[in-house]
Parts: sequence; structure tokens; C-alpha cells
Amino acid sequence: MKFFASGNEAVAMAAFDCGVNLGCGYPGTPSSEILDELSKLGGAAEWAPNEKCAMEVAIGCAYAGGRALVTMKHVGLNVAADPFFTIAYSGTPGGLVVISADDPGMASSQNEQDNRRYAIAAGVPMFEPADSQECYDFMCAAFELADKFRSPVLFRMTTRVCHSKCVLERRKATPDAKKSGSFTKDPKSNVMVPAFAKLAHRRMRADLKTMAQINEEGKYTRIIENSSEFGIITSGIAFQHVLDAAPEASVLKLGMTYPLPLDTISKFASKVKRCLIIDEGDPVLFEQLKAAGIEVENKAEEFRFGELNVARVRKLIAGDDTPDAPGKPGKPPQLCVGCPHRKTFEVIRDLGCIVSGDIGCYTLGVMPPFNAIDTCVCMGASVTVGLGMRHMLPEDEARKVVSVIGDSTFLHTGINGIVEMVYNRPKTGHVVIILDNRITGMTGCQENPATGYHLDLTPAYAVNFENIVKGIGVDNCDVIDTTAEPEKFAELLKTRLQSNDCSVIIARRPCILALAKRSKMEKK
Repeated sequence: MKFFASGNEAVAMAAFDCGVNLGCGYPGTPSSEILDELSKLGGAAEWAPNEKCAMEVAIGCAYAGGRALVTMKHVGLNVAADPFFTIAYSGTPGGLVVISADDPGMASSQNEQDNRRYAIAAGVPMFEPADSQECYDFMCAAFELADKFRSPVLFRMTTRVCHSKCVLERRKATPDAKKSGSFTKDPKSNVMVPAFAKLAHRRMRADLKTMAQINEEGKYTRIIENSSEFGIITSGIAFQHVLDAAPEASVLKLGMTYPLPLDTISKFASKVKRCLIIDEGDPVLFEQLKAAGIEVENKAEEFRFGELNVARVRKLIAGDDTPDAPGKPGKPPQLCVGCPHRKTFEVIRDLGCIVSGDIGCYTLGVMPPFNAIDTCVCMGASVTVGLGMRHMLPEDEARKVVSVIGDSTFLHTGINGIVEMVYNRPKTGHVVIILDNRITGMTGCQENPATGYHLDLTPAYAVNFENIVKGIGVDNCDVIDTTAEPEKFAELLKTRLQSNDCSVIIARRPCILALAKRSKMEKK
């Protein structure tokens, strides 16, 4: 069967057709649609509170013999790195595939880190698809490799591959591919105390050598033999740009980019007079090939930043590293008209607060006309960064510090900050505002543990923020609709700022987009 599908849709199809028992993840652009699509196909999929939880639930599924898929955006792998590095040693009897959706150019991210480095650092095989067909084919191959070697596999996508559509051919789903659960006691493989981990590390490195030999067989590479003067080694979406920008060049396109097929690459490089690496992000391929003694030319530093396109690839090939002409200014992002966060930011702006912000749609409070966020680091950092500022600033400034965090982000990594607040209490206390709009808004209105619904919109237990913060030990917990009662909110915030208490204010009002989504759901 043929479909016109995005990379994210193709991954979901492949996972379903491969009999994946469970898909886990945390929503993050550009990966968010994968689990939604898997659920629509009839697969088991769930949103976890954060990426570490998702990774560990998937590991448990794979320990019990199931095939498991974990999805996240690139910065999410930072959160899940602890279990990721250890499971690379132990592996799982069921197949485990981890999707990292990288964001070159930072279309919706705070950095453009290149997660290919995670595969090398952890010692995990990695695939990089260039289009939807390869997303489907390589996902199937990833599960086969995971099964064969008991190894997790990193599946590195990028924004353009995730969201672009092309025609793909889908094989028939095999219902019997879905495994039944069973657990075999094997502490030497599954318990990474030092004595067992030392053995596991050697086994992992031996397996990587075997995988490199498999990669030499050419199943995951594509060679286009043209000019003997000029050759290009490429991977991922850059391959599509290369085809248009340099039709005369010989091309070696890599699909499994760790461990590399070094013999294949060496032979290709030796057949052309000039051999250039063209890939998005860091010089990951170049560094590995130079370390292996293969003479290749790296892209200029300018092309390390942002996404590539045909015009930039032509400049790269020509050695033109002049800055690109600025594009036409677009409409700056802004909070929706009617967003419940608007009044909150107006009040904290007018009170002259120093605001430690967080990751979510409310980060747009930094934009005019609010200009109400002063710092933003990563998920959950608003609470703890605010505490650090409270500890350091003189009292009159410390009393202005407020931490602002969203509902999903609070559950992601904000709870520990409340523990820190009551344990290492600043002399002036602290104020945390949870912007509870009853949805995970920025990434497309996904459910979270406080909304009362699962990913597939079946009813779920709704985690109660008031109970959490009171149980941890905050002095004051207030709930208010800042849109309906902005003056009352202003007076409440001034009172809390003037005290030495540790206070949490829950600004609760549903997201208008979430209300529209629920209305559609109720009509079905």
C-alpha cells in the first residue's frame, strides 16, 4: 500500500507494523505527532510526565520481552540521558528504539544541539532517515537490529524530515509480530553493578564492531557514481539538498551513521579528487573520518548553524561562507488572543517583578507588550533559578523574584524545585506561580497527568497540584483565575512577595485551544 505521509506518520506506521507493544514519550516539537499517530492506528501509546519516565517505562516493557518506542525532541534526551547510557550497556531482550527529533535552526527550541554525539558517547547504533520512506524502512531495520543485538537503537530525525511529506510504500502489518510479555531472571545482564557493567561494556563494544561489519554490506547506504573529480558524503535531509545542488557529483549517502562503514567510505573517498562532507549540525561525520585517517573536506564553520537548503549547499560547495542574506521578517510569535496567561504577565510586569521563566507557550511572556520574563534555561529551571537569585540578591531585590512555570512543565521537572524551596528556604521566602491552563499547550495541546485524560482521550486520574505542593510543605497555596480577577491577583501577589513564606499561586484557567479541542471531542 502507498501513502502520502510525513516522517512522523511514517515512523508511527512502521512501529505499528513491527508490532510495537508500547510507545512512550513526552511531547516536544518536532516529535509530538508520532505517538498521536500510533494511537490513531490502534497502537498502545502514552504521554509520560517527562522523557526520563518515558525512557524507563519503555525499558521495563523491553525487559519484559516487548518492543518499545520512546519519542522526544533533542533536548528531551538530556533529561533521559541517565537511563539511556546505562541501558546501552545492559540492553534489553525486547527491542528498544529511541527517537531524538533534532531541531537545526531552532524553529521551536532553546538550542540546536546535535544528538548524533549521544550515539557515539553512549555506544548506541544510530539511523538517520532522509525522507518518509526511509523513516518507515529504517524504523523496521532499527527494531530488527535491536532484537538481534539486544541493543537500544537511536533514531535521529530532524525537523524537516519529521514534518515533510512524500509517498511511501507500507508493507502489510503483521499482527503476530507483537510479542507477549515474559521475564527471564538475568541479573548479570540487567543489574549494572560494577562487576557486571565491566563485562557489559566489553560486550557492547564487540557488538558495535559486528554492527559496523553489517553496515559495510550496504543495506543502509546509497552510492551514486558520477564525477571522479568531486564526491560528497552526506546523511539525513542534507542528501535531498545535495541531489538538487550538485547533480554532477558522486554521492555516498549514509543511513546508519553509527557505527560507520569506514571501509565503504574510504573506498568512495579514494575514487574522487575532492571529497566533501555535507551534513547539518556539528562536524560529527568529519571528526570520525579524520580520526580514521580518511581524507575528506569539512564544511565551513558558517554552515554549522541552522538548516541547510539547496542554495546554502551550493554556497558550501563553492567555498562561499559569507553570511546568508536576512530573510523577510515574519510575524513574531505571541500569546493567543484570550490566552489566560496574558493577565498574569500584565500584573507581574506592572509590579516590577524579576521573573524566572520556563519552557512552554508562556515563554512568550518575554515578548512585547508584556516584557515580563527575565531568564529561561530549561524545563523546570524556573523554580530553582529563582531560588538561586533569592539567595544572592539584596533583600529589596530578592523580594521581587517570582518563578513562573506551566502545568505540564511543573509535572515534568518542577516538583523537585518545590522540594528545594522548602528544604533550602531563602531568608525572604519565595513565590512560584503555576500557570495551569489544563493542557500541554506549546506542542499542540497534548494531555498531561493533570488534565484528566490519557493520550487517546480516555478518562484518567487528574493529578492535583494543590495536594502536591501542600504535601511537600509550602506555607501558602492559593488558586485564582487571573483573567477574571486581575486586581485580586495583584493584591495577593504583593502580599506573598512581602512575606518570608514559601508560596505557590496556581493561576488556573483553561487554554482556549484546549476548550475547542474538548468541544470537538464531546461532539464525536
